[in-house]
Amino acid sequence: MRWQDLLFAHWRVDPAALSPFIPSGLELDLRDGEAWLGVVPFRMSGVRPRWTPPMPGVSAFPELNLRTYVRGGGHSGVWFFSLDAASRVAVRMARATFHLPYFDAEMRCDVGADGSVDYQSRRVHRGIVPAELKCRYRPTGPVFQSKPGTLEHWLTERYCLFSADRRGRVYRGDIAHEPWPLQPAAAEFQTCAMTGLVGVGLKPQPDHLLFARSIDVRAWWLR
Repeated sequence: MRWQDLLFAHWRVDPAALSPFIPSGLELDLRDGEAWLGVVPFRMSGVRPRWTPPMPGVSAFPELNLRTYVRGGGHSGVWFFSLDAASRVAVRMARATFHLPYFDAEMRCDVGADGSVDYQSRRVHRGIVPAELKCRYRPTGPVFQSKPGTLEHWLTERYCLFSADRRGRVYRGDIAHEPWPLQPAAAEFQTCAMTGLVGVGLKPQPDHLLFARSIDVRAWWLR
């Protein structure tokens, strides 16, 4: 798959606010005693099983996730509180095969001639707490690769995700890609109502922003 026009918007959060939502077998991954909560809008394209062509309605769509960082089984990875997507087929496939909290959403992602991104998302999944995002974001500096030990590296260079099924069994899914081509970023948020599922309030502006234009990714089935 290819991930495009990503914004990494992160807020520092009290670990006590997030730990009740982390399943047994995992623990929050903290930096200097603080948890981080990320809102990450982007576009997916070229999503497909290996050795198969892209499928209409499944292979390209906007996606928006709310995430934090966890440790389990000797690995550091990503824990998703929600993943909104503009493909009903992809939502149902991901919920069934990866045990991830994907939800239906109405979404737009428009890239301007200056490289800025206008992003809108409104969750429409039946029976789920509403969520909405309206923002414009853009890169503000040259591309760089983060160095180990930096906050940028800690927030982005993670090569697995964790999920849990209805019985509470925890799974890990590995991914592979080149180091992130990161850029400093600016963002203006008209609406950022993404945290209803965890009941955490966010400041109007994030504590940290990064942008990435595009990266190719491979993923494996859960273990």
